[in-house]
Amino acid sequence: MAIDVDFTYLNRIADTVLAKKLKSAGAVLVEGPKWCGKSTTCKMQANSVAYLQNPMIRDQEIALAYNAPDIFLGREAPFLIDEWQEAPILWDSIRFEIDKRRAFGQFILTGSATPLEARQKDEIKHSGIGRIARMRMWTMSLYESGDSSGSVSLSDMFAGENVGALCKEGLSDYAYLTCRGGWPMSIGVDRDIALEQAVNYVEELVSSDFVRAGGPPNNEDRVRHLMASYARNISTPASKALLIRDMKSNGEDKFDDETFSSYYAALSSLFVFEELDAWNPNIRSKARVQSARIRHFTDPSIAAASLGVGPADLIADLKTFGLLFESLCIRDLRIYASCMDGKLYHYRDSNGLEADAVIHLKDGRYALVEVKFGRQEDIDMAASHLKKLAGLIDTSKMQPPSCLIIITARNAAYRRADGVYVVPLACLRP
Repeated sequence: MAIDVDFTYLNRIADTVLAKKLKSAGAVLVEGPKWCGKSTTCKMQANSVAYLQNPMIRDQEIALAYNAPDIFLGREAPFLIDEWQEAPILWDSIRFEIDKRRAFGQFILTGSATPLEARQKDEIKHSGIGRIARMRMWTMSLYESGDSSGSVSLSDMFAGENVGALCKEGLSDYAYLTCRGGWPMSIGVDRDIALEQAVNYVEELVSSDFVRAGGPPNNEDRVRHLMASYARNISTPASKALLIRDMKSNGEDKFDDETFSSYYAALSSLFVFEELDAWNPNIRSKARVQSARIRHFTDPSIAAASLGVGPADLIADLKTFGLLFESLCIRDLRIYASCMDGKLYHYRDSNGLEADAVIHLKDGRYALVEVKFGRQEDIDMAASHLKKLAGLIDTSKMQPPSCLIIITARNAAYRRADGVYVVPLACLRP
């Protein structure tokens, strides 16, 4: 029996980012995990399309790309080439064509894997600097999927505006949203079907995509063990050595450093992992700023599926839920920062002071962010830590933070008397 699904296009934050980049570059390379909606989003702004993974035309299109690139690329601009890495020679052909045309907005390239094979690397002779702009896409944020009211704006908080809003979502809602993830095919369907999307993603990744990305064949269990180990250490700065020890304690006795690196490289090329870089500000303190990256998946539902847990399991294990909820917040903040000309970082130092996220905008403004479920004592402590960190900033060398934010799973958004914002994730938008 067929299941009816509403395929109405939901506007993405990436729509605005892509339109801007097309106005300033000859081509835009849109990268991100499989099933995150890259092709659909890019198609909305393309005037012609070539799908290089369509089995009906794949061989014909790839042969044309290699043997007659001028004809292949001669379609109406912007010309979308979906999964361009199937014909890596296109990179240099597009670069040459852009130089010849001397015009912006000519091509859109999408890819859910980076070319790793030696043959593929050999076919790319030049970088795309000055011709091809890169753009990252993620799964859908809560605002894009309609699960955030958007009643509180990050931009308003950067401007120092007061906020006030109520939010109906509670812990059980966030547990579901964490396990469902932001996969476009999970939006607007029954909950049991929605929860299967991340499970299906992991199964496809383990059984097929991992090997296609250069991973060793016949090692599905090992891939599962690595992803489960990574999931157990999500939202932490777990070292490679720690992850290997975790795997060995869970039955992978022969998993060594070299093996880990090869598996990690294959999964990274598929945009499965999304680690958070450290922020290194000018501070008036002798504390050593820690440079370790924080472990995250591109979507927290991958962690839940890798661990085999659902919403009820998270409610029963609030420690694990807290780590996955933090990762859910990080996913949304990355997306919101992307349309504000910003990037996301984290801060930790040797004195134990930290910020779960730092939203740093291109114009130099930044916000310090902590993530807490919502107990009042936790919010008070987080506010104290954020204010302490803000007080350490050497304002003779950089500006003070524009705002301090605590993202929660509570029901109300407000600005505390000390100026710290408290905002439920399901109220937030860029």
